[in-house]
Amino acid sequence: MLTTVHLPPQHNHLERYRESVREGVIEQLRQEAQPLVGASVLHVNATAYGGGVAEILNSMVPLMRDLGILADWKVISGTDEFFGVTKAMHNALQGKPHDWTAHERDLWVETNRQNAADWDDYDYVFIHDPQPAPLLAILKSDGGKPSGRWIWRCHIDLTNAQPEAWDLLLPFVSEYDGSIWTMRQYVREGMPESNLMIAPPAIDPLTVKNGPMGGDDVSAVLRRYGVDENRPIITQVSRFDPWKDPLGVIDAYRLVKKEVPGVQLVLIGSMANDDPEGWEWWEKVARHAGEDWDIKILSNLNGVGNLEVNAFQRASEVVIQKSTREGFGLVVAEGLWKGRPVVGGNVGGIPLQIRDGEDGFLVDSADECGRRVAELLRDESRRERMGNAGREHVRDHFLITRYLNDYIRMMRQLAGEPAAA
Repeated sequence: MLTTVHLPPQHNHLERYRESVREGVIEQLRQEAQPLVGASVLHVNATAYGGGVAEILNSMVPLMRDLGILADWKVISGTDEFFGVTKAMHNALQGKPHDWTAHERDLWVETNRQNAADWDDYDYVFIHDPQPAPLLAILKSDGGKPSGRWIWRCHIDLTNAQPEAWDLLLPFVSEYDGSIWTMRQYVREGMPESNLMIAPPAIDPLTVKNGPMGGDDVSAVLRRYGVDENRPIITQVSRFDPWKDPLGVIDAYRLVKKEVPGVQLVLIGSMANDDPEGWEWWEKVARHAGEDWDIKILSNLNGVGNLEVNAFQRASEVVIQKSTREGFGLVVAEGLWKGRPVVGGNVGGIPLQIRDGEDGFLVDSADECGRRVAELLRDESRRERMGNAGREHVRDHFLITRYLNDYIRMMRQLAGEPAAA
């Protein structure tokens, strides 16, 4: 059965964002949302913590409520075997081969059938990613089409998707009333073109992870984890999985260390309950790091949460996101928002955020990553220029207010409402 995510009372009111966004943004958003006041909306995903979708919904749902939209958030539940299958699907949709069995497909579908029990209808339902994708087809087969308009939100880079994995997913997602994608290149053959929206994700500038933080608070976090604030710091914040290339990050760091001997590397990962592969990669990363005490491998399991991530990103001279596959990569926008140049993999949604040579660098290898990081560590004025440019780029394109407006426009489009002037 779906489990409701109970968000604590918080002051996620749009007025609080006025100093972060451009003039007129708040007023436009309220105008766009006016026809949706009183509408019921449900978001469904796989986990309430860990990963970008959960972070977005933690902000998106309260902001929808502040606009007068009756928004709820629920997560699917399942066994470890189920989440092993959905992780395999996630990887296969990003290009990793997998030999699919009838048992795996049945487990995926039947677990969703269990989650569909006691379904409550909504005016709009947003289903995020593959894990809960069969819900609509199950409800249709069990008693006719449920009420409301259904939208599938794909956060994954599908440009190199395994055909067999896409063939499993397509019959379910093609039944939705609309779909939202991070980039046009991700849309696969067979997906209906009607009501298809391109809308990259965005960050919340006022969360504990991204809000202002004093220097003393930053220093206290660094001391707690044995990181020397008087030596250069580079940081990557990601799940521990092959697509984030943590081993390649360590290789790049070792190249940097030859030119900047005092450099320290912080690798921060969130161990999520829908990612059983995380432990395997944690062990691989630890082995690859060896006995280098200037490499810190941290996670939520040893107390690193949003506040600590904020501190490490702000303390870093350079932020890294050396992904080999990346649907979007919210951590890129997070680093840029904090005025730090970001060196990222030239894949997926990262080039949407990093303007190569202007607010960071796009790289294709560990060698190139190491070389670019070393360049930045040697040039403080360039780091400052890039950091300032990146922050304004995020302000214009990648804040939660813009993303919320995208969802509102999708709902209005499906309801046949014209966009506000």
